[in-house]
Parts: sequence; C-alpha cells; structure tokens
Amino acid sequence: MKLNYKRTLLVGFAFLSISTFWQMYDSIIPLILQNTFQIGEAATGRVMAIDNILALFMLPLFGHLSDNTHTRLGKRTPYIILGTIAAVCFMLMLPIFDRSKNLLGFALCLGVTLFAMATYRSPAVSLMPDVTPKPLRSKGNAIINLMGAVGAVISLALIKLLVPKEGKPDYFPIFAIVAGVMVTAVVVLVLTIRENALVNEMEETGGYESTEAELNEELSKGKKMPKDILKSLIFMLLCIGFFFVGYNAVTTFFSLFMTNYLGTKGGDFASYLMVATISSVVAYIPSGAIATKLGRKKAIMLGLGVMALCFLSMSFVKTAGMFMIPFFVIIGFGYACVIVNTFPIIWEMSKGSDIGKYTGFYYTASMTAQIVTPTVAGFLIEKVFKSYAVLFPYALCAMIISFLMLLNVKHGDSKPEAQKDKLEALAPAGDD
Repeated sequence: MKLNYKRTLLVGFAFLSISTFWQMYDSIIPLILQNTFQIGEAATGRVMAIDNILALFMLPLFGHLSDNTHTRLGKRTPYIILGTIAAVCFMLMLPIFDRSKNLLGFALCLGVTLFAMATYRSPAVSLMPDVTPKPLRSKGNAIINLMGAVGAVISLALIKLLVPKEGKPDYFPIFAIVAGVMVTAVVVLVLTIRENALVNEMEETGGYESTEAELNEELSKGKKMPKDILKSLIFMLLCIGFFFVGYNAVTTFFSLFMTNYLGTKGGDFASYLMVATISSVVAYIPSGAIATKLGRKKAIMLGLGVMALCFLSMSFVKTAGMFMIPFFVIIGFGYACVIVNTFPIIWEMSKGSDIGKYTGFYYTASMTAQIVTPTVAGFLIEKVFKSYAVLFPYALCAMIISFLMLLNVKHGDSKPEAQKDKLEALAPAGDD
C-alpha cells in the first residue's frame, strides 16, 4: 500500500490556505494592537485568544456538521469554499481600519474573519483522512502539514520584505497577497479534487479498515468507547493541549519578544520564524517515516524533547544574532514530529464515521490551550515579571508537562515497521 502523493499534495492546498492566514495573523495582529491601538501585552493576549474561544465551540460543531453533510461537492468542500470567501472579504478590511485607526471597525471585521476561519478548519483537515488509508495517515498528515508550512513561509516572506524598519507600516499589500494565495489554493483544490469520487474509491478498495477503537467495540459488543482507549484519548488531548500552551505562547508574543526585548527592527523577526518553518517543511516527510519505523508515540516524544531543549537554550538569550539559527532549525524539526503524528493517534482512536468529530476534539484541546496561554503569558510578561524574558521558560514548562501526559497514552500508536516485517517473515510462503 502506497500513499498517493500527488492527490495528498492537492488536498493539502486547503491547509496551505489556512496556514497562510494564521501565520500572518499571529505575526501582524499583535503589532497592530500595540502600535496602532496602544493595547498592552495582557490585553493583546486576551484579544489573541478570541479566535480560540470561537474555535473551541465551532470546530467540533462544524467537524460534526461536515460528517453529516452530503452534497454534489462532497462533505468537506462546501465548508472550505464558503469559509474562504467570507474570511477573505472581511480580512481585507483589517488593514484599512488599521490605517484609519478605527478600533470599532477593526474589532468587528476581525471577529467576522475569525468566525469564517473557524467554519472550515475542521472540514479542511478532515478531508485528508477521508481519502487516505489508515496506515498511511501519518505520511498523509506530513504532506498536508508540509503544504501548511509552505503557506506560512509565504506569509513570513511577505512580512520580511514589506514591513519597513522605520515608520508606520501599511499592511494592506500583505493582506491582499495573502487573500490571493488563499483563494488560489482553494480554486486549485476544487478543480483537482473530486471528494465524492475519492471517498467512493476508498470504500471500494477497502481503504477504510477498522480502527483500533472499532475493533475493540466489536470485541466488547458495546456502543461506548472502552475505558482504556478513553483514558488514552484524554491523556493524548492533554498532551496536545500543553504542547499548544507552550508553542502558542511563543508564536503569539514572538514578534513583540524580538522587537521589544532583543531589539530587532521592522520585519527582521520573521527571518527566524522562516528558518523554523522551512526546517519543518524539510522534516515533515522524514517525521512521518520516523513514525513508521519507531511508532507515532516515540516520534512525538522526540519532537517534544528537542523543542524543550531549544526553549531552555533560548531562555538565556539576551541579544539577537545568527547563533539563534540552529535553535530554530531544531524547533522546526521537533514541531514537525509532534504535529504530523498527534492527529493520526486521535483518528486511530475514533470510529471511521466520526473523523470530523474527533478532529474537532483535537481542536478543542488545542484551542482551549490557545485561549488560556495568550492571557496567562501576557499577564506574566506585563504584570508579574515585567519582561519578555519569561516567555521561553514558560514554553519550556509546558513542553515538559506535555511529555509527561504522553507517557500515559497506551493506544492509537502505529506499529513500528520493523516489527511488522518480523511478523511477515514468520508467515508461511504464499499466505496473503
């Protein structure tokens, strides 16, 4: 069984659209809030948590709705199309209100934009497992995350090139180009991916073999998830949650950390994020291969471990410089190992018909973390420590807790390839 890389790349255009927006959002919106509207770190953190508050409720809802939607375009595609159109229309108003310093207009358009983005994230991510055999989903998730990283690099490159070192920036060109990328990506997806046909093909070829959860349900003849799988699911969601507590704190405040603490100018901070993102692009496919060889859980442990070490090192940095580059290379690799393999573990513990709902569970955990952490981190920076120096120690502690949660996950892992080969070697010749 081999992954259809071309198909998966095309499916990944949906995630490219999403990631292009979110990278720009995380980098630019905090700067607008502080520089244009004079909002402090704690309040900025609360504003940056709004999208996650919306997502906490909307991602499981729209994941579930898409599970039960049946149209000529498929289950997921209508949400992707409509969500993108609405998001693009309102996001283009944000730099206009920034230019005019209209806080009310900015806030209203930001709210609608975030609402629109939340309507199609779960359907977009759920599209990949819908059309990918279960044993290949770590590799498939690597591909769509690679596409997402490409989108992030596009946004970071725009910020690096178009944000001036001096004076008030005009962000409209960045927003306009990002909007164009989002629309183009979705057009490519719609023109090349026939969702219903691919789902039917998966059903006919037996690509939807039973997950671990379904097999256990069949054995127990029960309707509820077995307690041991439920326990693993809870700890996996906690692992995901604490990972995003640390990671989102860094992404939310990194532009401010670099400009206000390390003294970088203009869009120079984006260079380091580009290094991490390009590193993750390079690492996505290898991280899927690592999971195939060692198992998903060990791959995640590796990712959390190296990210924790880099956050520890960054805790002692006082000035920006080229010496930081290796840290961000390693952070990108660690991020890839975590992101590529957490989703497949969740999917493996779901029933095939509930992929969208379980994708929503994933986002519930991640978004809950991202509601809490901007506010908490902002409060610590502004009120308690009165310094951005606390940012990376805070992220380090979150990574350690995430690692400890992962140790309690006993289900949803993939079997290492080496073990599979040994079993196959024991089988009599001619057995299928």
